[in-house]
Amino acid sequence: MAVKKRSSFFLSEEAIEIKKTLTQMTTSNSYKTSSTYSANSEQYPDNLIPFVDKHMNYLSTHPSTNPRHYIANLQLMTRIG
Repeated sequence: MAVKKRSSFFLSEEAIEIKKTLTQMTTSNSYKTSSTYSANSEQYPDNLIPFVDKHMNYLSTHPSTNPRHYIANLQLMTRIG
């Protein structure tokens, strides 16, 4: 069963800002943002989902999650050094 995503989320200003923050995290040496395993080999032929996609997808499928808190926690958990 496919998970229904909020398609409107990806077009929102909030999502654009979140994606910008996540992308900045991937370009920084201060965070561990490597790709992780994905069973969806149609969308990710190498079975690796990029960091940004993984967390944007999570937020789109969990509308009750506070994005600011999620990103703050994510930054704490992935911080290097």
